[in-house]
Amino acid sequence: MSATMILYNGRIHTLNPQQPTATAVAIRDGKVLAIGSDNEIKSLLAADGELVNLNGRCLTPGLVDAHVHFQHFALSLQRVDLRGSQTLDEALQRIRQKLSTVPRSPNTDYWLLGRGWRVNDWGQTIFPTAAHLDAISSDVPICLHDHSGHAAWVNSCALQLANITAQTADPPGGQIQRDENSQPTGILFEDAMDLVTQHIPATTTAQIADAMREAQQYCWRVGLTGLHDFDGRACFIALQSLQQNGELGLRVVKNVPVYRLEHAIGVGLRSGFGNDWLRIGSVKIFADGALGPRTAAMIAPYEGEPDNYGIVVTDKEEMLEKASTASANGLSVTVHAIGDKANHDVLDVFEAVRQEETIRNTQYKLRHRIEHVQLIHPADQPRLAQLNVIASMQPIHATSDMETAVHHWGSRTKDSYAWRIMLNSGATLVFGSDAPIEKIDPMLGIHAAVTRQRPDGSPGPDGWHPEQKLTMAETIHAFTTAAAITSGQEATQGSIICGKLADFTIFSRDIFTIPPDELLDVEISGTVVGGTFKYRTF
Repeated sequence: MSATMILYNGRIHTLNPQQPTATAVAIRDGKVLAIGSDNEIKSLLAADGELVNLNGRCLTPGLVDAHVHFQHFALSLQRVDLRGSQTLDEALQRIRQKLSTVPRSPNTDYWLLGRGWRVNDWGQTIFPTAAHLDAISSDVPICLHDHSGHAAWVNSCALQLANITAQTADPPGGQIQRDENSQPTGILFEDAMDLVTQHIPATTTAQIADAMREAQQYCWRVGLTGLHDFDGRACFIALQSLQQNGELGLRVVKNVPVYRLEHAIGVGLRSGFGNDWLRIGSVKIFADGALGPRTAAMIAPYEGEPDNYGIVVTDKEEMLEKASTASANGLSVTVHAIGDKANHDVLDVFEAVRQEETIRNTQYKLRHRIEHVQLIHPADQPRLAQLNVIASMQPIHATSDMETAVHHWGSRTKDSYAWRIMLNSGATLVFGSDAPIEKIDPMLGIHAAVTRQRPDGSPGPDGWHPEQKLTMAETIHAFTTAAAITSGQEATQGSIICGKLADFTIFSRDIFTIPPDELLDVEISGTVVGGTFKYRTF
């Protein structure tokens, strides 16, 4: 039995309705032993115990990011970061700078990789081309994913290695952008990206695990105790490697790409299999593309583009077949859906799947979810709650995308990033970041959720569509309790209750009482996972 640790003199928000606040919490064997007042809890201190004075700091259940591409995030720390670049020239300068750190004669397997560019941030609508990158390097292949991850910008060297020419047909679910002479421009949409990325040398398990060690430290520094991952097999292998070596210090829910569905069923995997550190989540399907490259599937066309309804990545019939098969084998389903047409079709699929589950008299209700729910038609807004489908959303997307959304969706934005509508409908709302598309810092998401503003205060004091703002309690619930509900772990995680895992996030100030415009001045003072400080500044 481990020694008792007591955290006292704090402002503890438990997320337990029966005991919403306290000042002290006792931990033993990685779990919550007791919670209450300083005097009550300090009396439990054993001779070999440890007293930690919070000095008025705020403590909540550990924050969980419910949508992360952890392998890609970890590796992105080693790659070109184009997020926030304000002009094409600034992006090119960052690429040039990164390439300058590579040895003068890189081996033939080297690719310069990166992500985060967005033409709207550059004040233009025209995509960059391979020629821009060719001016930087004609012999090192370059592949740079856009902010959404649904488009890639490559140089001619990469096109040549992939044998992409004017004669190359668009693959199913993808598009090669071409100029007036039918020549590839260097921009690839959706599944067309695979034509290039399949030629990028695979990263080894050891390299991924090394990157994850650094990324894990980063997560602790920003207050995360867990995450839901959406990467593939290589990520899962690296996570297992870390766990087997006793190095995994984040609680990870691992979602399974749909192209691995047959294999998951073949070995008998079911949602919830695993332990408190690493467990199986849902099967991930893509319904459509993304807003930035205008590939999200729409009911009505994009503003100013009467023929553009986006791209359907997985049609409704195939989606139903996959979702039905997964459900019948004990695997919940999560579907990426951005546009209102995609969300409508996904809800139709889940309605059919729920009917099948009712006929089977399934005792355990699978926790199906929709990722992003960025634009949802008013007629579909009540359906997530009616079907018990979880809305997995990313607050930072709203403030990051707002100008782009207005430009492409016009008045439809009143139904976009609609967290308040989702909550009021009775749906479970869970929050994440979609890192590395956005920064993995949950404070940015918390700020966006309660203000609907960017860090610089734009678009104004009321925020963007302020009717969708959330309270701090609702926001923290979406980062904690709702994350546990989503993964079926609410019995052990998501609130501070005796017997639950001692996972906490400690803030320098009480985020429940300070003015919202001061939230981004709040620092993470500590992160506790399983009763152990993983990060501490006091």
